Amino acid sequence: MCGICGELRFDGAPADLGAIARMMERLQPRGPDHGGSYGDGALALGHRRLSIIDLSARSNQPMVDPGLGLALVFNGTIYNHPELRRELRDRGYSFFSDGDTEVILKAWHAWGEGCVERLHGMFAFAIWDTNRHQLFLARDRFGIKPLYWSEANGRLRFASTTQALVAAGGVGDGIDPVALHHLFTLHAVVPAPRTILSDIRKLPPAHWLRIDADGRRTEQRYWQLDATRGASGSGLPTRDDEWIEAIHDALETAVRKRREIADVPVGVLLSGGLDSSLLVALLAEHGVSDLHTFSVGFEDTPEEAGSEFEYSDQVVAHFGTRHHRFRVANDEVLRRLPEAVDAMTEPMFGQDAVAFYLLAEQVSRETKVVQSGQGADEVFGGYFWYPRIAAETEGDPVERVRRHYFDRDHEEYLRMVAPAYAGPDHTGAYVAERLAEPGADEVINAVLRLDVTTLIVDDPVKRVDNMTMAWGLEARVPFLDHQLVELAARCPPALRLREGGKYPLKAIARGRLPDAVIDRPKGYFPMPALKYVRGAFLDFMRDILNAQACRERGLYQREYIDRLLDAPDQHHTRIQGSKLWHVALLEYWLQRHLDRR
Repeated sequence: MCGICGELRFDGAPADLGAIARMMERLQPRGPDHGGSYGDGALALGHRRLSIIDLSARSNQPMVDPGLGLALVFNGTIYNHPELRRELRDRGYSFFSDGDTEVILKAWHAWGEGCVERLHGMFAFAIWDTNRHQLFLARDRFGIKPLYWSEANGRLRFASTTQALVAAGGVGDGIDPVALHHLFTLHAVVPAPRTILSDIRKLPPAHWLRIDADGRRTEQRYWQLDATRGASGSGLPTRDDEWIEAIHDALETAVRKRREIADVPVGVLLSGGLDSSLLVALLAEHGVSDLHTFSVGFEDTPEEAGSEFEYSDQVVAHFGTRHHRFRVANDEVLRRLPEAVDAMTEPMFGQDAVAFYLLAEQVSRETKVVQSGQGADEVFGGYFWYPRIAAETEGDPVERVRRHYFDRDHEEYLRMVAPAYAGPDHTGAYVAERLAEPGADEVINAVLRLDVTTLIVDDPVKRVDNMTMAWGLEARVPFLDHQLVELAARCPPALRLREGGKYPLKAIARGRLPDAVIDRPKGYFPMPALKYVRGAFLDFMRDILNAQACRERGLYQREYIDRLLDAPDQHHTRIQGSKLWHVALLEYWLQRHLDRR
């Protein structure tokens, strides 16, 4: 919905308004409708607005309530803000706007840090208490909305993107070696609080951070996902049909809220897969007419089709949506790659990052808000590696994940990076720690919980937010409604993984969608040219990796790079990503984001 930024100084100096202006300039695509700033001595806030709820100037930000002594910048959407508004009015609060922004401000005054537990939606926000001289930062349960920060020279800065922090100044070019290991092992996932840059960190999902004017801080996790079956009498469903009915009700509610809580039309990104097609079906059942749907496709290769139009077209015909279909040629993809990389707050290996960037450009010309199917595979076990991990009933859980998911084993990683970045198996240790956390009574439940609360945050969810907001387009993800996820996490894994995964969604879709869409093989947002690297794309990556900047940076061992360049089709990860694209993308991201300064 927006872009936020701010600075708090601890050395007695006033906040740097020039840095706020530079950050706001980089955040402008996230919020093209309005920009504003606020200063209070050592504290300054900046905001770029994408107007979706309460389109009037009353909901512009930074929002200041002099009577309460509070100032707020907020990015996201609170789907239960009407209910919270009524509750707060009953407590004596009055409102001057009709949006969700002011509800957060009043909720913080009423309930303090506990307000975040009451918020139902996606959010990253900062509140400055002028009386206590205290800054409060918070992020939603699944990190759907980003919040980065850096600290140096007696001040802390925060922003919705790393690009804004880099533009503000004071961010070095150091690479975090632990983050580097995560990046190349977990398909570009770098779990919070780290990022690939040593000087930039991010607030973890489901956390808040309180910072006093002297720099003292308190950080707390406010929500955890329970992945246990529950004892008898817990109130959970017991039969398969009861589970499916409960999941259907929760999903329907999530989809409805994400349509109703908007003062602009809401479309759907329709890939042709089960997840986005089911969103269309549920919206149609709810009586939505004149629904706009959007699909994108690319050129085929001998190994893989470049679009899923044969399926999305069936959904369009079935429901009569107002469909917008875009096909992008490979030479256009290559020409636009630099723009897409510039939009990445962190390096993103998923080939669909570029696809979402190009699709969002077209969609933003028609609407400001769309629903998207991200999260369904992680919540309901839709990827091929989940049944494989579940089928192995013995052995170390980390090794089971490593065999079926890790992009590289640790030994290969050591052959890839220069000795200065070598070290222990950071990712293996991290995954072991997370899988051992209480609250999951089966290994596969622990794996699914790890994916939903950590890996999804810094892979598909981050890609969607980055690439849609690069064009002032808000993507809403009903499959990550926290109440739906809480229910699904306690659903028996055998039910979720039945028939290759996502069985509850398939059961809900039966009779609502064409069988061909339900029974089709699992698809992935295809861009074959970044998976099977040949021709002009190979030349492009060779130039990046042979450039003087890459050689001087010294991240990689040349023998490893040369082997990838000699035979790129022979080097794919376990989940079928191009290893050549991975190493080229990181280097290109560093060239575009750091070297160009």
